[in-house]
Amino acid sequence: MKKSINIDKELLKKTCLLAVPIMIQNGIGNAVGLVDNLMVGSLGTEAIVAVSIAGQLMFVFWLALFGALSGPGIFGAQYYGNGDIKGVQDVFRIKFWMAAIVGVAGILIFLGMDDILLGLYMKGQSEEIDAALTMQLAKDYLRIMLLGIPFIAITQVYATSLRETDESFKPMVAGIISVAVDVVFNYFLIFGKFGFPRLGVAGAAYATVLARVAECLVLLIWAHLRSKKHVFLKGLYKKILVQNKDMIWPILKKSFPIMLNEFLWAGAIAFMTQCYSRRGLDVLAGMNISNAICNLLNVVFIALGNAVGIVIGQMLGAGEFKKAKESSVTLMWFTAFTCMILTVALIALSGWFPMLYDTTDNSKKMATVFIIITALFFPLQGFLNSLYFTLRSGGKTVITFIFDSVFSWVVCGTCAFILSRFTNMHIYGIYICVQALDIIKVIVGYVMIKKGIWISNLVADNE
Repeated sequence: MKKSINIDKELLKKTCLLAVPIMIQNGIGNAVGLVDNLMVGSLGTEAIVAVSIAGQLMFVFWLALFGALSGPGIFGAQYYGNGDIKGVQDVFRIKFWMAAIVGVAGILIFLGMDDILLGLYMKGQSEEIDAALTMQLAKDYLRIMLLGIPFIAITQVYATSLRETDESFKPMVAGIISVAVDVVFNYFLIFGKFGFPRLGVAGAAYATVLARVAECLVLLIWAHLRSKKHVFLKGLYKKILVQNKDMIWPILKKSFPIMLNEFLWAGAIAFMTQCYSRRGLDVLAGMNISNAICNLLNVVFIALGNAVGIVIGQMLGAGEFKKAKESSVTLMWFTAFTCMILTVALIALSGWFPMLYDTTDNSKKMATVFIIITALFFPLQGFLNSLYFTLRSGGKTVITFIFDSVFSWVVCGTCAFILSRFTNMHIYGIYICVQALDIIKVIVGYVMIKKGIWISNLVADNE
């Protein structure tokens, strides 16, 4: 019994050592997003809604990129656990080309379809919000944000590869520097301080792009200066094409469902937000305020989920199947328990935080209720997030595809669509119903974890 407890402590320690830097990096990034949100919020409700709508579309791109890199990342963690540096290098090269494809596709789609995509969120009515002004601000913001896409793509290729090889400190520091740049230039460009032009919403977008450039340069230069530590970077660009051609198809076969899953899941979230917006544009303002504070705290279970996927993936790569199965259950409950603390913190902030915004009273009231509802579901989301990354660490990408994006569209999306269009249910009731549907996923996913159908050594299978 004593030995088991010691193993559990070491497991939690390793997971937290991986998760905390990711947590800090994402937390600071979201804190900057919160500051941006507050600064933009001082410009009026139209500015809040415009940034919220454009941000929703960028969120879809971000998760498509995340999904494209997560598939190869499963192999990267297992190759590293198996001590195969050449395998790690080839995974990096595959990531590079996939990020380039997703980046170019994102830019072309947003340039050609911005009016259509942004217009989907302008169906709701509000007497206090100027829809035409909101649309123009959103379009300007989105166009500027596209400048940062190449830097986001390159940064994520490096950051994910470093984390998969047990290095999360450098991405964290690069993220902190990015945050500092973002805050300073937001202040300069939104309000026109220290000789800079007063650009308002456009200034927030330019500041974000500058922050992404800074993050990218810091991470690349620092990582390559320490190539003795990060051995997989040595000679990486002497051969830009994948050397082990036999690994390409197995990785793509596992990666495509993940990329499609993340893209479709983000699309489902955007679709459900569009359904909510039919109850009025002030609903979007309230949700934007709620998301600003909730995203500041949900980095905890997101970072823990990423760490769980890496830790369990390394165990699978080393052939420690029994340990991986036992550890996965421990980490899921640990994440859920941690999220209970976050629930209390969010509820305590729910009444005070919306008062910081210069928006309508109705939007502030909605924001308070959305924060409370989201907080109550935090433990469920934490458990679900760890469960999802555990299933994915074993390469069961088709299962996670059905489990995640298919469920989101078929069950949650359908529920939001029907309730928003064919009933008079209040927005709070619709939001609670959609959130509660995740209980089904938790039950089904937990049974899969306990049965161990996700356990496999992809590296050994590939070899």
